[in-house]
Amino acid sequence: MVARGRMTICARILERFNLLRPLNNWAQSKTSLRGVSRVRSGHSLYRKRGFVWVSSPKQMSTNSERCDSCLYMEAGIILSASEIHVGDAINAIKGGKVIAVPTDTLYGFACDACSMEAVHRIYDIKGRKHTTPLAICVGDVPDIARFAIVDHLPHRLLNSLLPGPVTIVLNRGDSSILEKSLNPGLDSIGVRVPDSEFIQAIARGSRSALALTSANLSGQPSSVCITDFECLWQHCAYVYDGGVLPAGRAGSTVVDLTKPGTFKILRPGSAREETTSILKRFNLDEAP
Repeated sequence: MVARGRMTICARILERFNLLRPLNNWAQSKTSLRGVSRVRSGHSLYRKRGFVWVSSPKQMSTNSERCDSCLYMEAGIILSASEIHVGDAINAIKGGKVIAVPTDTLYGFACDACSMEAVHRIYDIKGRKHTTPLAICVGDVPDIARFAIVDHLPHRLLNSLLPGPVTIVLNRGDSSILEKSLNPGLDSIGVRVPDSEFIQAIARGSRSALALTSANLSGQPSSVCITDFECLWQHCAYVYDGGVLPAGRAGSTVVDLTKPGTFKILRPGSAREETTSILKRFNLDEAP
């Protein structure tokens, strides 16, 4: 068994309920769960203490670090934030669903930024006013130009800042492929490329921008592990467990780059000093 400090929350839950291996007295169930289309051939479906555990022959391991088991809730599924689960996340995004994912700063809710139904669902989950703007997440730095104006920025500036714990605020412009109804009344958009292969792969695979916001009720502390927003799991198609995130609860540093030659820090976040240093190295002046 791996050291407890290295276990994901999902693995700890499995260990707590003795779910890392099937027990002979568990009743095999064929119950259909909301949000679960099917169980693949060769997989076993078990029920215990309100959870449903699905495992495949490859997943029958007592090593909790390698165990890819997942917990099915009444709605939504807890999965490890690993490469093998990227496809499920992409399908959920394309289907207009909301998922919870780890980033390089906090856990966040993500959906297709071009699906207004999904965006409204995020607002409803958080209990947030629909007039409060959402940021977007893309898979790679060059993708930013599809959604915002970047021509005025010094060459290689974005590549120096991203991927990383920074949200860049830019003007959308007429060429942006974002839905006009996203953040209505605003000409700007916050863009992220998190330093996280998992969410980058989801954004690439969805071939769209992801609307991204912190996984918490509006006004409540941000989440650094999935148990921080346990009361909201039921509203997600999938909850992806990446363990306890080390960056703290400050979130990303938000910087306004809408005006040529200047920058303004809108939120200090977790990387203010490093971000400011990079911007000044590119001869940008800090606005008052």
